[in-house]
Amino acid sequence: MNKKLSIIVAVAKNNAIGKDNKLLWHISDDLKRFKKLTTGNTIVMGKNTYFSLPFRPLPKRTNVVITDIPGEIIEGCVMAYTIEEAINKCDDVNENFIIGGASIYRQFLPVADKLYLTKVDKDFEADCFFPEINPEEWELISSESGTADDSIDFSFSYLIYKRIEKVK
Repeated sequence: MNKKLSIIVAVAKNNAIGKDNKLLWHISDDLKRFKKLTTGNTIVMGKNTYFSLPFRPLPKRTNVVITDIPGEIIEGCVMAYTIEEAINKCDDVNENFIIGGASIYRQFLPVADKLYLTKVDKDFEADCFFPEINPEEWELISSESGTADDSIDFSFSYLIYKRIEKVK
């Protein structure tokens, strides 16, 4: 069965996504959008991303946490010890969201069907980056300007890409 795997991420102009296991900005509308899209679905993340969350596990979602420590258990989460095992534990019908971090994004990018990108129009100093997206593999299907508030000094947009089907 082909599972629906979607990556959801906020990315700076320089592909920065985080520093010191924290987000680089706070965009209230983007966080609300994240909650709306992921609620009721499965979310997949690495252990560091899990521990960076303000509420753990995220409510009204199946939280799949990937760790490389065999037998490690985090209460309230579904544990996976490889990318393949995480995929096997994803929902067979509904959309599954890959929520980070950098290593998890890099490993899931080749198998993801859809990308939900919040593109921030500013460079940030960071220690975690999102991999480059090959424009020959992805088609932009939706683009919408985000609504900034007084707390941020940059513009942003919501982009949705779908993987281009390969002709066999």
